[in-house]
Amino acid sequence: QVRLVESGGGLVQAGGSLRLSCTASGRTASPYLWGWFRQAPGKEREIVAAMTWIGDETTYAPSGQGRFTISGDNTKNTLYLQMSSLKPEDTAIYYCAAATAVVPIFHRHQPSRYDSWGQGTQVTVSS
Repeated sequence: QVRLVESGGGLVQAGGSLRLSCTASGRTASPYLWGWFRQAPGKEREIVAAMTWIGDETTYAPSGQGRFTISGDNTKNTLYLQMSSLKPEDTAIYYCAAATAVVPIFHRHQPSRYDSWGQGTQVTVSS
């Protein structure tokens, strides 16, 4: 398993920006796939964006398309999520997740495909 630690959450006004970071460590610190999910109160956990470790494939949820950018720095074992033009509906706990096994692209939105999770970081967007 991979140990994941997120940082960078906080309170921001609508229209603002935040950058989340996720640092991976452990015996398998180079997973096949890693990404960001979020969960708002009373809602199911949903994919925000995912990226293969080597960075050749990215997946975005429609809600973040054009506003969010996922990127990674393999030299630092760190995944980023740059969020801009934030909206109140982006308010949620954001989780970093990693999958050590191969995940077909049409399954990458499924939380069950990921076997390691961070503790989450709160993002609150005020109107």
